[in-house]
Amino acid sequence: MKKLATFCMITILAVITATAAMAGDTLADAKKKGVLVVGCKDSLPPFGYIDEKSRQIVGYDIDFVNAIAQKMGVKVELKPVTSASRMPQLQEGHIDIIAATMTKNAERAKVIDFSHTYFFTGQKFITKKGSVKSLKDLEGKRIGTAKGSTSEQNVKKAIPSATVLSFDDYPQAFLALQQGKVAAVTTDEAILAGILAKAPNKTQFEIPGLQISDEPYGLGMRKGDTKFVAFVNKTILDMEKSGEAAKIFEKWFGPNTQFHLQRNFKIAADK
Repeated sequence: MKKLATFCMITILAVITATAAMAGDTLADAKKKGVLVVGCKDSLPPFGYIDEKSRQIVGYDIDFVNAIAQKMGVKVELKPVTSASRMPQLQEGHIDIIAATMTKNAERAKVIDFSHTYFFTGQKFITKKGSVKSLKDLEGKRIGTAKGSTSEQNVKKAIPSATVLSFDDYPQAFLALQQGKVAAVTTDEAILAGILAKAPNKTQFEIPGLQISDEPYGLGMRKGDTKFVAFVNKTILDMEKSGEAAKIFEKWFGPNTQFHLQRNFKIAADK
């Protein structure tokens, strides 16, 4: 029995040691290399997308993580990720931090660590104008979203009779809506608004006032990477106090939008 207990204790310690080693010290490593590798979206305005003129990835998420990297004294290397690939990319060490419209939830927090909330929105739908007045109008219909997203899970719970079609990204899901292959596209309202703003036929579509979840965004970091998490959280708080975070927000969303009101109430509550 003593041998078994000793074996179990050794195994537990080995797992703890391995986990700590896996987490590493991103803050020290990035400063040593002079580069912070960021997993971001590259086709999702206004959070992360390729600017037509500069051909560089720009957006709200990019400005936010650039500000954090500046505080670290390092450069940023951007690596495009999808909703499905971002957590594996982080865990496998291919990126140092996720800045990719990632909702904080308890299930994900078992696997990675999150920063304070830096953006708040809620899950809604894009539909053809006038076609959807309530969730009942979507029962038994096909709804598009992105693989590996919380949107995928939330809509299955909210409308069990719907058929959820999961695409690699939200622009592909919106294309399916334009082609009549789905009755709606669902994800966070701020993402939907960004997609609709860029659509040439946007007057044919709308975002009905049907919200099925709250979606607080956090920057994702490896589990147990405590020094880095603490640094990022302190930087976010400093950015809030100095007004830098508000300036980035207003650059991409404006000062008088529903997102601005959500930000004032929800971001402060998370600190």
